[in-house]
Amino acid sequence: MSFGPQPGIPRALPAIGCIGLFLALMLTCLMPFVMFNVMQTALERLHLAPAVAALLVMGIFLGSVINLPVHRFTRADPQPEVMLGPFGYVTLGPQVRNLRRETVIAVNVGGCIIPCLIAIWQMPHLLQSDSAVTGRLLAVSTANIAACYFAARPVAGVGIMMPGLLSPLVAVGMTWLLCPEAMEQRVSIAYVAGIAGPVIGADLLHLRDILKVPVGVLSIGGAGTFDGIVLSGVLAALLA
Repeated sequence: MSFGPQPGIPRALPAIGCIGLFLALMLTCLMPFVMFNVMQTALERLHLAPAVAALLVMGIFLGSVINLPVHRFTRADPQPEVMLGPFGYVTLGPQVRNLRRETVIAVNVGGCIIPCLIAIWQMPHLLQSDSAVTGRLLAVSTANIAACYFAARPVAGVGIMMPGLLSPLVAVGMTWLLCPEAMEQRVSIAYVAGIAGPVIGADLLHLRDILKVPVGVLSIGGAGTFDGIVLSGVLAALLA
């Protein structure tokens, strides 16, 4: 039996495979830094100082592992709970499931609380403008909330899920449609609407649907940095 190089097999293939693996590992390591810069740029477009934007992005990253329970109720059957990592469903290990005889409703610090606080901070600047700006904000937010409501579905073991790009696309599209001119408030309108869609339309209006599926923990914004709330607000601010 011969163990030498076989005819017809290029000797460069092992080297190419190693290079591909190295590049994949490099991209994985660089992804958090790319996300950090992209998110900081988006927040700076919301009239935040660079230092404040960097601190908020760091808070989103670190707060993605913190869930604050707000309500719990017992269930007759064991409820599955999918354990998420700091980057949501992007995990390097196998997916782990726990079983508990209760459902806990929680709020994620990095995936919900911080993005919502940023949106609330934008509201006075928008509401103090003329009535046309307020009307456009209400119209874009209502459209995005409706789109997220009809697209969201309860998933066993996870909670409420919806297509991740739907909310930012609706928020940006409606903002460009209703605010065609280069308005100073356009980025803020897109961001607030992008946050309101997943929070209100997908999560809050579907809380009763949690009783229809087995789930141990419903964490609003629980996927952390890659949750639909964060991605929707960031992409809306970048694209508006």
